[in-house]
Amino acid sequence: MKNDVRPRRVVSAARIGCVLLCGLVLWACGGGDGARIAPFAAAPPATTDGTGVESVVPVAPVGPAVVPPSLEGIEYADIAGLAEKAAQGATSRDMVAYLLKRVDMLDKRGPTLNAVIELNPDALAIAEQLDAERASGKSRGPLHGIPLFLKDNIDTGDRMQTSAGSLAMVGQPATRDAFVASRLRDAGAVILGKANLSEWAGYRDSALDAGWSGRGGQTANPHVLDQSPCGSSAGSAVVVAAGFAPLAVATETEGSILCPAATNGIVGIRPTLGLVSRTGIVPLASTQDTAGPMARTVRDAAILLSAMAASDPKDAATADARTHAVDYTQFLRSGGLEGRRVGYPSVFLSSIGAMLFPDFPKAIDAMRNAGAIVVEVDLPDESAPEETTLLSYYFGRELNAYLATRRGIPVKTIEELQAFNKTAPLDPGGKPYPQRSIDEAVRLLKADEATYERKAREQKARVAAEIDRVLQANGVDAILTPGRSGAMAGYPAISVPAGMDSRGMPTWIHLVGTRWSEPKLLSIAYGFEQATKARRNPQFLKTPPPN
Repeated sequence: MKNDVRPRRVVSAARIGCVLLCGLVLWACGGGDGARIAPFAAAPPATTDGTGVESVVPVAPVGPAVVPPSLEGIEYADIAGLAEKAAQGATSRDMVAYLLKRVDMLDKRGPTLNAVIELNPDALAIAEQLDAERASGKSRGPLHGIPLFLKDNIDTGDRMQTSAGSLAMVGQPATRDAFVASRLRDAGAVILGKANLSEWAGYRDSALDAGWSGRGGQTANPHVLDQSPCGSSAGSAVVVAAGFAPLAVATETEGSILCPAATNGIVGIRPTLGLVSRTGIVPLASTQDTAGPMARTVRDAAILLSAMAASDPKDAATADARTHAVDYTQFLRSGGLEGRRVGYPSVFLSSIGAMLFPDFPKAIDAMRNAGAIVVEVDLPDESAPEETTLLSYYFGRELNAYLATRRGIPVKTIEELQAFNKTAPLDPGGKPYPQRSIDEAVRLLKADEATYERKAREQKARVAAEIDRVLQANGVDAILTPGRSGAMAGYPAISVPAGMDSRGMPTWIHLVGTRWSEPKLLSIAYGFEQATKARRNPQFLKTPPPN
């Protein structure tokens, strides 16, 4: 059986504007892991691969027929709001059932967001266990009984698949939780399911639209359904924006947390590389890979980051995390912008910048009115012509190492994946979808290791030095950036909603800082959020309103 899971496109001015800006800054149009903006028309999810291998179509666990009136409106409640409901007698099971019903109404019906690739069949039972703990007087902390989603490249040792959106990975589930998934379970979170993503975190082929996977189909943006959700963490951003859960875990290599958070109007944090473990996460390139939190508020994102951050003996990059992982909510206070120095590149005030970021002057004014010192700075030079080649070099090697940990799936190596993709999924004409990034990764399996490792070290050091130069020369705590700045350096960044444009789409600011600067970034982001209150719930518009 052939599958019509085409990522079909429409043309818009947003795409044209993004292309123009790409010539000036490192924007998300061509991010290494699929952080690419391209409007689309939603395509259905795949159900079989053409060779008899079946994907998993999400089916909501059975919940109560009647939802307690006290839970009405919890879809957009934050963690504190859900805790208040619990204090009033609402159970985690009731909350989970309510949100599962919302997923059923909006994800595969109604606007058909297609953000959920699979639901956790054990979610209600887990919620009941946590309710029993709470009733006995035990609390695991602020995440006790709180629902969240994981991106579908994060291992869970349960009945759910971990497929990176690929039909080639559907089979026996992973045998154990990823380190970060285990920490979240220990913190009391209820994993509702897995979120759709750009297949292989956007590293199948750059011609495929952001938020599309062969297993999950095309994710839609809940604000305007025919606009891009960006990627590769499209599903993670959409489940939060659409009120399926207050939290989600995403991953980024180059823009895949910041861009989806921005275009879906939520908060996303890319942590310092090494603050959060990658063990049990389908890799792209360990030189840049990290997981990070998504939420509707800075406080909720900080709570989730606090639970995720830790040293992991199996991930050497996290050795220093133990000295930096703290309760990040301590840095969130009123007046967080007072005295902070924030730099912004002049590109924001150019004619192209004014077209793409019309609310930016308002964002600067809001910061200044809240006490920040906002100064013009140079745009850090993060050009890296070999970045994509380096990502391909690491992808092939590290995917093979990951696949060696999995059993009972159709492929064991990237070479076998390359062959599988020629058979499934197939387009309506019976042809396979493109996989140029995978082809390149296979080719580079024969590359000289010493040469590429040296190039990666040099690239990281140069980009880090350039960002630090701009920060230090101007005495600023953070830089406002128009795109995915800092990923190659392994530096932290945060995206915060800034308003809505005339098309009904969110606007945003990105803040990037030096290594381990999460406390400063969160303080600035929280101050901006409290000063602007700019986030808006989605309206599920079919198309942008007429100008």
